Amino acid sequence: MIVLKTRKEIEKIRKACQIVAEILLRLKEEVAPGVSTWDLNRLSEELAKKKKAKPAFKGYRGYPFALCTSINEEIVHGMPSKKRVLKEGDIISLDFGVVINGFYGDAAITVPVGKISKRAKRLCEVTEGSLYKGIERARVGNRLSDISHAIQSYVESKGYSVVREFVGHGIGRHLHESPQIPNYGPPGRGVKLKAGMVLAIEPMINEGTPDIEILSDKWTAVTKDRKLSAHYEHTVAILPEGPDILSSLIAEECQVSFDKL
Repeated sequence: MIVLKTRKEIEKIRKACQIVAEILLRLKEEVAPGVSTWDLNRLSEELAKKKKAKPAFKGYRGYPFALCTSINEEIVHGMPSKKRVLKEGDIISLDFGVVINGFYGDAAITVPVGKISKRAKRLCEVTEGSLYKGIERARVGNRLSDISHAIQSYVESKGYSVVREFVGHGIGRHLHESPQIPNYGPPGRGVKLKAGMVLAIEPMINEGTPDIEILSDKWTAVTKDRKLSAHYEHTVAILPEGPDILSSLIAEECQVSFDKL
C-alpha cells in the first residue's frame, strides 16, 4: 500500500533528509587516498549522534554498519572495513540514511578519490544525470514507470547499463515502503503518481554489462565483469507544483541542471 504524506509529514522527512545530506557532504570532504572505509563509517555515526538522529541502516535486516561504502566495481551495500583503504583514482559510493522523530531520510553520492580517470568521471556524470532525468518525471499524473524509462533511456543512450536487481523505493515512517521504483522499463506503466508520494530514486549504473554478483559477505553487490559502477540517490516528494528534492543540500553541491541534460 502506498502511503500519501501530508505537508507536515513531508517536512519531517525533509528534516531527516537534510541531516543525511549534511553528513554525506561532510564525508565527501574526508574522502582521500589513505582514508579507510571504517573511518568514514565511524564519522557518519558520530555526526548522526550529534544531530540526535539514528543511523537507518545499522541493524536493518542484519546489516552491521551505519554507512554503505561501495568502491569501483562494487554497486551497493559495500561494507566498511579497517583493511579497505581508499586509493588515488578510486570512486566510492556513500549511501546513508537516518531516522529522526519517526521519519526516515535516505540519499547517496559517488565521490572521486583524488584524480580519477576520464572514464570514471563520465560514468559518474551520466549516473548523476540519470537521477535528475528520473526526478523530472516524478510529477502528478505521470506513471511510475515514466521515472524508470527516463533513467534507462538516458543511461543506455550514453552506452551504459542499468542494474535490475536493486531498485528505488517509497520512504516515510519506514525506510523501505511501496512502491518499488525500477530504473528500467517502458513508459506509461504502474501506478499513477499522486501528490504526497515520497520516493527514494536511486539509479545504479554499470560501465559494462548489467549483470551482478553478491560477495561472500552476503551484502556487497559487484559487477560481474568487474567494471565500474556508480550510484546516486535523492529522496523526492511529489507535490502539485512538481518534484521537491528533500535531500536538497546534496542538490546544492551536485545537482545537474535539467536543461543541460
